[in-house]
Amino acid sequence: MSKVVLRLLRGSPVCLRAGNLVTPLAAVFFLLCFFWTETLADPGSPRQAVLRVLAWPGYADDDWVAAFEKRFHAKVEVTFVDSDEALWARMHSASPPPFDVLAANTAEIARYARAGLITPLDLSLIPNRGRQRPYFQQIDTISGLADGHGAYAIPFTYSSMGLIYDRKQIAVAPHSMRALWDPRYRGKVLDFNSAQHNFSFAALSLGYRDPFHLSPAQMRTVARELVGLRRNLLTYYTLPEEATALFVQHHAALMFGNYGTQQVELLRRAGVDVGYVIPDEGALAWLDCWAITEGTVNRALAYDWINYMLEPAIAAQLTQREGLANTVTPAPDGEAVPGRQLVWIQRVESIEQREALWQRIEEGETLRSFAK
Repeated sequence: MSKVVLRLLRGSPVCLRAGNLVTPLAAVFFLLCFFWTETLADPGSPRQAVLRVLAWPGYADDDWVAAFEKRFHAKVEVTFVDSDEALWARMHSASPPPFDVLAANTAEIARYARAGLITPLDLSLIPNRGRQRPYFQQIDTISGLADGHGAYAIPFTYSSMGLIYDRKQIAVAPHSMRALWDPRYRGKVLDFNSAQHNFSFAALSLGYRDPFHLSPAQMRTVARELVGLRRNLLTYYTLPEEATALFVQHHAALMFGNYGTQQVELLRRAGVDVGYVIPDEGALAWLDCWAITEGTVNRALAYDWINYMLEPAIAAQLTQREGLANTVTPAPDGEAVPGRQLVWIQRVESIEQREALWQRIEEGETLRSFAK
């Protein structure tokens, strides 16, 4: 028995004494209490595992998290982001990053892999991949998800970035993104505030084969087109809820739907009779995937999370609640076909150049200044 315990026993007011000795019954009782307390306070004793999740709103709902915590006897700490830039900043807030698993689109996954921030996956530890639609099981055919070192992420949810229109103002559905430039809709168009996506969708509408890697001449042409689009704009938006409020309040006619079907769902809930179009030239689309960080401290639990996210119940609820497509349940009739009608976003030729040009466009520079 340690000297500390003896001192505690001899000095304890709750113990019965016989001279300087503690009676056996009191000693046993006190020792049990002491070691039970010490076990709880011992830093080396087993503790509840913690999984740190970095994701977008709607990807880790409270009831999903609670069910996961109960099943795997773990604690989940969720951090939400609202932009790719915020996601990147969070992953650089400490070294190693203070997260175990994250959700990001295919372009960002490629970026994180190159930066050594995420790790190749052991696909055998994600058996629910077998529940996914065949297209999404073929990870090596989806740009940005795999390289010579392996697969880095598992597809989770996606949305096309199509054209949303008010059926009361536009009786015949438009067939091209070029409708955004139609002078009939002057002051009635909403556009997403993004350098990368605006240059890409405008390039796609012009028929450029690769909207993500523009030549200097193509870049100038697209910049001029985006300057011209300003004539029709009501304003730019950032979040889907903001876009819904603007659409309703100002009776917008057309919108570049960066959040796609999620925005359609929000507008319909707001009482707007909207239609949704995948343009004839195809639509940009984002595919968000789950990945495990290189510095994870709970690798097994991270695999459990990804596998859990592919359960049919979660997939169905994601679509029902958020209006987003999932990779597990069968696609509804009429949904755009991944890999054919949808063009997954990729890393662009120069983020810096696009953002510099976009700032000039947003600030109202004249068309003449983009002549060269």
